[in-house]
Amino acid sequence: MGASSVSTTSFGHGDPIAPVILGVTSILLFAVIGRFMARRLGQPTVLGELFMGILLGNFAWYLGIDLITILREGARVFDITNYALSGIPIDRGAAAIFGDAVSDDIVRILSGPGGAEILQVAHTVDVFSRYGVIFMLFLVGLETDIGKMRKVGGDSVRVALIGVVMPFALGLLAAYVLTPERSLNTALFVAATLGATSIGITANVLRELGREKSPEGRIILGAAVGDDILGLIILAVVSGIVVSGSVDLLEVVTVITVSILFLVAAVSFGPVIVRFSASIMGKLDIVEAKMFTSYLFVMVLAWVANLAGLATIIGAFAAGVVLSDSYFREYEYGEKGVVSIRELIMPLEVILLPIFFILMGIQVKLESFMSWPVVIVAGGLLIAAIIGKLLSGFGASRKVDRLIVGIGMLPRGEVGLVFAAIGRTLGVIDDALFSAVVLMVIVTTLIAPPLLKVAVNRRSGRESPVR
Repeated sequence: MGASSVSTTSFGHGDPIAPVILGVTSILLFAVIGRFMARRLGQPTVLGELFMGILLGNFAWYLGIDLITILREGARVFDITNYALSGIPIDRGAAAIFGDAVSDDIVRILSGPGGAEILQVAHTVDVFSRYGVIFMLFLVGLETDIGKMRKVGGDSVRVALIGVVMPFALGLLAAYVLTPERSLNTALFVAATLGATSIGITANVLRELGREKSPEGRIILGAAVGDDILGLIILAVVSGIVVSGSVDLLEVVTVITVSILFLVAAVSFGPVIVRFSASIMGKLDIVEAKMFTSYLFVMVLAWVANLAGLATIIGAFAAGVVLSDSYFREYEYGEKGVVSIRELIMPLEVILLPIFFILMGIQVKLESFMSWPVVIVAGGLLIAAIIGKLLSGFGASRKVDRLIVGIGMLPRGEVGLVFAAIGRTLGVIDDALFSAVVLMVIVTTLIAPPLLKVAVNRRSGRESPVR
């Protein structure tokens, strides 16, 4: 099956970029099909892309397609190159990374005639998917209005705090009880994925129902933004603990301090840098000025965040919070309708982010669920994820419908996947746990929209006068 010698990837001796073009375009094509199917079924597009990735990854692996076999193993595959450069034979390097069960297939593929090309395609897909995540978090930051968050008041802050702390605590408990053999680092990272909230999915449902400006809608949207910030800080702390290898109180305080200082410094000094850049770029066409400034700023902040020991997505989010079209207004001269920063960056995200979701789906190994312990872990994480977010509704005042608020915080969507992917890259989340986390993301994202519609309609029915 997985070890089949069949290889459906055959590359010529022409332009070396040709295999990359074919591989990336094929994956993007599957993403488009998944997105189209999701739209037809009235589901979030991320689910269509995830399901298509799961279908592609498992069916193509069953057929013995070498590229998919490599993509299923994630970024760990690229560590083999480091072993090889250190003089360690490829078979020993693969065995050290994957174990004997998987290493034979990996060695066969990479040692074969098309091994270098397959690795090149896989690496490009991985890089493109990471760019997609950076642009996604940048756009999330771009839509974050700190001023509006302050206006929403204490309700959103309380909902955000409970919405992060409770799922994290319940997830930590579930991971510890259901997987006692795994390390504390693994439990911490699994718990961190449960604290995420996908603002996009809830916002779309509220908009469809005309409730985005209702008290519940404002609280949910404000809390989701706070949830993102708190979640990123938790991610930074957990990543720092994993990298350092121990739970040191001083290390935790240091990571939290660095995260807060980074965000404060970005918000404080970022506008100065952007204004200076805008004044220089003002000699260019306004579209060029916005595009170059935005792209360079988000990449520099992502790199600086990594330099500070934080995830690159934290820098991307901070860049989005700082950047604004207002910095460029004095250079627009009232000419033709000028596109916004969001409109300029969106095409990059639209192309690159679906590759990330397809790749995440490909890495879900359905054979993992053939084990009852894995199914039990997945069920435990799902229960913890749902209860934790529903409890966040109690952070809102009694004047609003707390059930609507709690359900609105349910979907994990793309943010939960990003956290899980980082954990997998750091080597603390294995195939079984990754598949369980993806299942949690899919179910919470699927059930939230219909439950939210029922809860909103129920409240609307109560508010309507009886005649």
